[in-house]
Amino acid sequence: MRLGGSSLTGRTVVRGFRTIRAVAFAGLAAMPVAAQNGPVRSGMRSGRRPARPVAQAAEAAHPPVIDGRLDDDVWGDAPLISGFVQREPVEGEPVSERTEVRILADGQAIYIAAWLYDRAPERIVEGEKLRDANIETGDYFAILLDTYHDRQNGFMFATTPAGIEYDGQVVKEGQGGGVFQRGQNRQQAGAMGGFNVNWDASWDVAVSRDGRGWYAEFRIPFSTLRYAGGREPTWGMNLVRRIRRKNEESSWAPIPRQFNFYRLSLAGDLEGLQPPSLRAGYVTPYALGGAERNYLQESSAHYPAELGGDAKFTLTPALTLDVTYNTDFAQVEVDEQRTNLTRFPLFFPEKRPFFLENAGVFSAGTPQAADLFFSRRIGISPSGNPVPILGGARLSGKAAGFGIGVLQIFTDAVDDEVAEQSFSVARVTHELPNRSRAGAIFVQRRATKNGSDFNRTYGADGRVGLGESLTVDWWLARTETSPTDRPLGRQDAESVFANFESRTWRSRLRLMRVGEDFNPEVGFVNRVGYRHVEAFLERVFRFPNVSWLRETNPHVTYRGYWGFDGLLESSRLHFDAELKFAGGGRFGPELNIVKEGLREPFEIAPGVSIPAGSYTAYVNSWDYGSDPSRPVSFLGRADLGQFFDGHRYGGNVTVTYRKGATLSTSLLLDHNIVRLPEGNFDTSLLGLRLGYFFTPRIFLQSLVQYSDQADVWSVNARFAWLNTAGTGLYVVYNEAQEATSFSRLTQPLHRGLTVKYTRQVRVF
Repeated sequence: MRLGGSSLTGRTVVRGFRTIRAVAFAGLAAMPVAAQNGPVRSGMRSGRRPARPVAQAAEAAHPPVIDGRLDDDVWGDAPLISGFVQREPVEGEPVSERTEVRILADGQAIYIAAWLYDRAPERIVEGEKLRDANIETGDYFAILLDTYHDRQNGFMFATTPAGIEYDGQVVKEGQGGGVFQRGQNRQQAGAMGGFNVNWDASWDVAVSRDGRGWYAEFRIPFSTLRYAGGREPTWGMNLVRRIRRKNEESSWAPIPRQFNFYRLSLAGDLEGLQPPSLRAGYVTPYALGGAERNYLQESSAHYPAELGGDAKFTLTPALTLDVTYNTDFAQVEVDEQRTNLTRFPLFFPEKRPFFLENAGVFSAGTPQAADLFFSRRIGISPSGNPVPILGGARLSGKAAGFGIGVLQIFTDAVDDEVAEQSFSVARVTHELPNRSRAGAIFVQRRATKNGSDFNRTYGADGRVGLGESLTVDWWLARTETSPTDRPLGRQDAESVFANFESRTWRSRLRLMRVGEDFNPEVGFVNRVGYRHVEAFLERVFRFPNVSWLRETNPHVTYRGYWGFDGLLESSRLHFDAELKFAGGGRFGPELNIVKEGLREPFEIAPGVSIPAGSYTAYVNSWDYGSDPSRPVSFLGRADLGQFFDGHRYGGNVTVTYRKGATLSTSLLLDHNIVRLPEGNFDTSLLGLRLGYFFTPRIFLQSLVQYSDQADVWSVNARFAWLNTAGTGLYVVYNEAQEATSFSRLTQPLHRGLTVKYTRQVRVF
């Protein structure tokens, strides 16, 4: 083994990174040029460019009853919206089942009615009966509203035949541009990655079914939305239907198959609205009680009782002020444990409701690799313990054509571990034509009682849309930390990311540099002191004459990280030829060539340290998944091959069982067998998830986990009776036990039972 790297490669990478600033400023200069070219509409298979569809909302003589029956006479006053076309499986073909929509509005809300006819109603797939459940596992209908009409940002509201509420915020057309880490939940990571599914709003939906299909009826209050002023504005809109048994996706405004439905630059228009210039105020108080004990620090249980709450004030239709006091997150689901066989920290997504509101407004940097702001740094200590949040406020929305986000939070001290802190964030963005934008961000942590203890991050970013298929994202940032006992080196970071998508080709290129002392303490970086190159190329092949096979997408990905001395610290060359089946399953054989360069020994397991040196490993892998809408489905991965100077055999499998829309349970098994000259070890991870859904707003969920890396068995059980926007009654039980093996529990670590009630009240 030899410690070091090719000097030619190191010099080449250095020269490449010297172009980053030039590319970024060239991107800024190109923005006015891009702005002159309006959005380029995609043609369908014939090559024609369809005109942007326009829908009309009729004035409601009186509000319809939201019961899902669609039998109110007032619906007859609304123009018919139809003409849905497929995105999948046959792009441009008409939707296979009759689909009709009508829209009404008054001074309070927008009303949407959808007639979703189906010639085989017995084969409609309901999905799980839970708010924000994964709608991809069943039939669904959704509306996307671009309320600012900037062709980039908006809101999504959806439901399924089970009548669930599913909502989220779309930012930058759903494109986060982040570095996705293996083993992480894509849906939860979306909070800062382009689509925030964890955002919860106050709205109503009801569904019904009969022998001709299913029907959905929405009421979306204007007070739930944020929108530009104007008496009769035009909003961007798209309507989406999925027929799960056919794996069919259709939309009212045509979307080419290489894009998803968040592509708001291709959405249609909605006219005829008269949204009010309303002012609204809501308060959401909570009361909490319970019993808990930390067995490592306390000799007996204590019984917390707390009061607190949030308030929301609509200052203008586009600008909202949120205030929080004695913030509590007892109802939030615990993190899923994961196995970590790297020397870098894992990313765990934000789940706390207050920080998820308008989370995309504050997003800057490269998600999961170099986030300039990561709200999970607030209210959680470096050791993972909760830190009391005394209170704070957030101003977010739009003013004078600029996106604005200002956040101020104060936290309390925790013994000798954490002092009182003040957290400040300011973010501004400006959308430009053709999917382009520019922005800046400032983040600060400062000790409340010691002004010389601080950390600051300054950043600028932007996006240039070139035509319909190419986007270029860039950002630059620098940190400033209060005086330390050593001289600091590079405290800046920068990135350029180009992404190209067409029907048959997809590619991306990322260049990123992070200084060795780049330290965004209120952000997230998984490593520092490196130059990074990522390149991806994919070719998509379709098989219209093969009924069971939809497509295959052979692709190659390269990711490399070099230290500033030229050492190749890690790289992965990935070859994959994934097969996607017509029913929704997939299979992907892989070959991975992995290189690691260690400057110092790395303790990968207790008593097992890998020596410094350079390592090359060839790994054979398989990804596989069955149709997720079936009552029983499988999802898994297997890895076989070299690992540093030894071998690893392992993988994971998740087995999911669903009984209608009421019961869902899944079992995760993750196991690795590692054989190294320095020592052998195994890792095991078990996760059992159970959910019983009485109604879409009343449910019981539990998560039982065991990890031999953490030596912990843990249980999280939650009963919820929800009202609106995630408020209601929660009963939560948590327990953790130290375990030296799967069957040997040695001592309790923590037990707690919490009862929390929260309710939203409109005060004006």
